[in-house]
Amino acid sequence: MKHTIYKVTAFSNDTQGGNPAGVVLGADSFTDEDMLKIAKEVGYSETAFVMQSESADFKVRFFTPVDEVDLCGHATVATFNLLRDLKVITIGDYTQETKAGILKLQIYNQYIYMEQNTPNFHEIIKKNEIVKCFKSQYNEYISDSPIQIVSTGLKDIILPVKNLEILLNLQPNLELIDRISRKYDVVGIHAFCLDTMHSGDAHTRNFAPRYGIDEESATGTASGALACYMTKYYKDTSRSNFIIEQGFCMKRPSKIMVKVNSIDDEIKAVFVGGSAVLI
Repeated sequence: MKHTIYKVTAFSNDTQGGNPAGVVLGADSFTDEDMLKIAKEVGYSETAFVMQSESADFKVRFFTPVDEVDLCGHATVATFNLLRDLKVITIGDYTQETKAGILKLQIYNQYIYMEQNTPNFHEIIKKNEIVKCFKSQYNEYISDSPIQIVSTGLKDIILPVKNLEILLNLQPNLELIDRISRKYDVVGIHAFCLDTMHSGDAHTRNFAPRYGIDEESATGTASGALACYMTKYYKDTSRSNFIIEQGFCMKRPSKIMVKVNSIDDEIKAVFVGGSAVLI
């Protein structure tokens, strides 16, 4: 089984930031076992496998070191920035076939945007179910906004935290996060606050131990879900653009861009974007 593994960090302009992903091109002949084995070898939170598609420009499958996931934001950003840099594709619009559906891609000079599914807003979870998932020096670290499961391709628990200091110092109980993730059949917990390090709209931390990811430095799909959550609860606009920070406490600063298009309070389209560079 011959393969070239490209290692690319997404949502960053340099190798010191972002979220690394593996990218394997020409993966049509690989079995599920092959792809899982490669993903374990790479050791990143996700590895993307690119193959031919009968219904889109490309078919992409995404594997963590322990399982396959339907969609991965940062691995998509890594893949299509790489394909542009390798001159496999040019600036323009493309589509990718994923297990989350056929999704559009907008390719630019320095970054790409990927379409997400329009959001599904699921259960609202009570504070007492979540509060012990994190240890905090503050008695009350969760804000008054809803704790809600939201999906634009993958389901995450969106957890609002009072401020940046509290968020950066949260200590996760990974066993409890894994347990509640399985109970609600979500990827993990996406904690956020509205304070930011730089000019942005939210600062986030993502925890997905159910899929072997203790913490992730940039999470595209969860950022899409968060932007929809913020549009629903904090924004009043027909078109919103968001900058989301992540990975700072992991010393992998990441910048995630999200476009949310809505008409009459109904979200019609969601695109998550960013740049990526070879490691």
